[in-house]
Amino acid sequence: MTAPGPPARPHVLLIQADQFRWDCLGAAGHPDVATPHLDRLAADGVLHGDAFCPLPICTPSRYSLLTGLYPHQHAGWTNHSTLPPAVPTFPGALRAAGYRTAAVGKMHFTPTYLDVGYDRMLLAEQHGPGRYDDDYHRDLRAAGITPVLDLLDQEEHLRPAAPDSYWESYGTARSDLPEEWHSTTWIGDRALREVAGWEPGGGQLLHVSFIKPHHPFDPPAPWDELYDPDALTLPPGWTERIPPPDLRHRDAYFDYEGLTEPVLRRVMAHYYGSITHLDHHIGRLVDALRRRGLYDETMIVFTSDHGEYLGFHHLLLKNGPLYDPLVRVPLVVKYPAAPGTRPRRGERNDALVSLVDLAPTVLSACGVPPPPDLPGHDLTDPGAGRDCVFAENRRGGAVAMARTRTHKLLVGADPADDALFDLREDPLERRNRLGAPDSGAVAADLRERLLRWVAFDTPPPPYLDEDAAVIEAPNVPPRDPARRAEHAAHFAAAVREAARSPAPDHPNAPTAGRERAQEPHHPHHQQKGRP
Repeated sequence: MTAPGPPARPHVLLIQADQFRWDCLGAAGHPDVATPHLDRLAADGVLHGDAFCPLPICTPSRYSLLTGLYPHQHAGWTNHSTLPPAVPTFPGALRAAGYRTAAVGKMHFTPTYLDVGYDRMLLAEQHGPGRYDDDYHRDLRAAGITPVLDLLDQEEHLRPAAPDSYWESYGTARSDLPEEWHSTTWIGDRALREVAGWEPGGGQLLHVSFIKPHHPFDPPAPWDELYDPDALTLPPGWTERIPPPDLRHRDAYFDYEGLTEPVLRRVMAHYYGSITHLDHHIGRLVDALRRRGLYDETMIVFTSDHGEYLGFHHLLLKNGPLYDPLVRVPLVVKYPAAPGTRPRRGERNDALVSLVDLAPTVLSACGVPPPPDLPGHDLTDPGAGRDCVFAENRRGGAVAMARTRTHKLLVGADPADDALFDLREDPLERRNRLGAPDSGAVAADLRERLLRWVAFDTPPPPYLDEDAAVIEAPNVPPRDPARRAEHAAHFAAAVREAARSPAPDHPNAPTAGRERAQEPHHPHHQQKGRP
């Protein structure tokens, strides 16, 4: 007699963070950050220790997760791009198979409520026009609340109003929002409401996408005081100065030459506080499934769209080379099970995998055939993995990465930017081995792999269609540029008013009378980067 298999139509809970480093999990061995709920999830599933994003920018990476395609295949190169209508997605395939599909949180699509296969979308956006379309900011406005720090950090035309403390702390502070109005809590609460409508028998997909720990690093009280900066372990790869090959990235968003160890420690404390706050709300979701008897029949995936330097090579955020802290992402997969079973429980899998593997993996677990010719691998196969993983970017010209377990090749638009790292001897990617007598064969092999992967001299342009089909739902606002402009003007006026009349009892409020002229003059003030 054969053992019972997993349910034919499992529920699927996809949880996505933004700018979450692969190693910031207790289950991954981090010495400081507390993630008890994600650790418990990893103990019930598979922790993939070598997972990579295909492009370390929010929207392109999200489109790759949804489609199982690399950016050069789906053409969504930038944060302001549209997934072409002919490109299938795994939510669309599940919806066509009878699943009820929903998304809560940050999607970063153009148009904001782009139909990628979700029946319902409750959105909390951060950067770009989506902020002035979404549900979260409509709720904030109705409550008379303005996320001043987040707007100063994300809206370039408002950044001149930022106080000295913003530049000196690299966007690190306690949130100026009460915890119940912080985006992490708002998203967690609405995801719980979605799960409350689930019934036994499967057939539900919920994509929960948190904005955090994306900058600004602003956990709400009391999460901002959870970690003592002086007690934290400095991340591997921190250097006292920017290495010469990385100096061209010194002012990608802030001026990183001014970054000091004490400031980095404060960034770390708030970054970790944001992660533990997020972990708390993930725990609420998972506990709700357990209480309702739905945990075993639910496939749960946790990942991020990309990583964070967090001091690696004296850099922060994500604008720069495709180093491991940026392109590696956390990945935990808890598979659905028949009652009383735990397939692949507590497994650590160190095969090289990519976010393009998630679409075929989810579809396989749900019994839905994936589209033909996807480059991704089905991770439900215990032997899945690859001997080389790839990533790409388009900032400043073509940039590509080919990485095996032992070596990494970076190729730039300018051959002077090319680099080869022997990860066995140099896991912190500090010594370029290109040109070394013993590295020629490895470099040639990785270049050939890249050429077989994609021709980088003729990339397709980003696909953009502001009038693409959106979902039909009561919360989707009309396509009215005047409405969006009025919404944006409301928040901009509130930010400037806060700059003139700060709340005296809040340490994050801009200093009165310090609103800056449009031309920056503070030594840390840079407007070159994009979120």
